[in-house]
Amino acid sequence: MSGYIDLHCHPLPGIDDGCRTAEEGALVLAGLAKLGFRVVVATPHVRCPTWDNRPETVAPARQALESAMAALVAQGEAMPEFFTAAEHLFDDVSWERLTTNAAMMLPGGRAALVELPYDRLPMKLELRIWRLLKTHRITAVVAHPERCSALTSSEEALEQVIAAGAKLQLDVMSLTGAYGSTAREAAKRWVAKGHYTLAATDAHKPSDVAKVGEAIEALRSLGGDAAVAKLFVEGPSSLVAV
Repeated sequence: MSGYIDLHCHPLPGIDDGCRTAEEGALVLAGLAKLGFRVVVATPHVRCPTWDNRPETVAPARQALESAMAALVAQGEAMPEFFTAAEHLFDDVSWERLTTNAAMMLPGGRAALVELPYDRLPMKLELRIWRLLKTHRITAVVAHPERCSALTSSEEALEQVIAAGAKLQLDVMSLTGAYGSTAREAAKRWVAKGHYTLAATDAHKPSDVAKVGEAIEALRSLGGDAAVAKLFVEGPSSLVAV
């Protein structure tokens, strides 16, 4: 198995609810490298007006993080290959950016990470997912759907999202109950049914790294090495150019 690929992580300092400092972010990346990740994509929130992240807000945070990463490398730590994109709340603001080439896309520019509200589904969700794919050639990667009550309470709604062309991304820490029992049971059920195309860490702080390691083992206990390879190597590789 080649190294893991993480398409959803929050190591960039001070621009959302992720790492507070560049040093924390570098520790997250070093920790993920130890777990076997060869690629990590930072995906700061785009959730206006709270976190109105754009390339110009990401650039200085990335520069600070890269300096902290270099300091750890000088001390002998390994680092994964590092990219930046964003986690877009799937609202009208993000829709405009996604359809006008202003979104921060996953590497390769063929897919975008989107986040749904936890308690409801956006209006015209399936239509917009379909239009992104058919008109704009962008695949919507839905982050942690197991944390969205409107999907966990309706298998039909989940299947409609998939049928529209979305790819589902498991937040692997859901498997160990980090987000409650409902998310955990939905995640286990959807892993068994093969609904997920990929998994990610969604790590926000250094202490998350150990939890990610435990969660990967939980995934392995559910589906063996094949499930880990599918969701952390094959699935991400099918969507991004890394």
